[in-house]
Amino acid sequence: MAQTTARIQRTPGVLGGQPRIAGHRISVLQLYELVEGKGLEPKTVAGKYDLDVTDVYHALAYYHDNVEEMTEVRRRRRETIERNREKALTPDDFDSTGTK
Repeated sequence: MAQTTARIQRTPGVLGGQPRIAGHRISVLQLYELVEGKGLEPKTVAGKYDLDVTDVYHALAYYHDNVEEMTEVRRRRRETIERNREKALTPDDFDSTGTK
């Protein structure tokens, strides 16, 4: 069952259950990183992802209201990246004919 807080939603199986903008596949963490990490204007980010600018501000407020949860989301994301990196094929995995 989806959990919703204002415009923020968590749905198992969608973005790994991360908090996201309802009806979109962009997470609170992604929006935070674009605005506060890269210094993009909320209006610019909203336009790029076809969001209402208030959605971006709701995501930022959610991030700051739930810092512990967002820290956990970041940790899980890093673990997933590392697991996938370990599974990734490299050129060394193939022989000279290009077969595995």
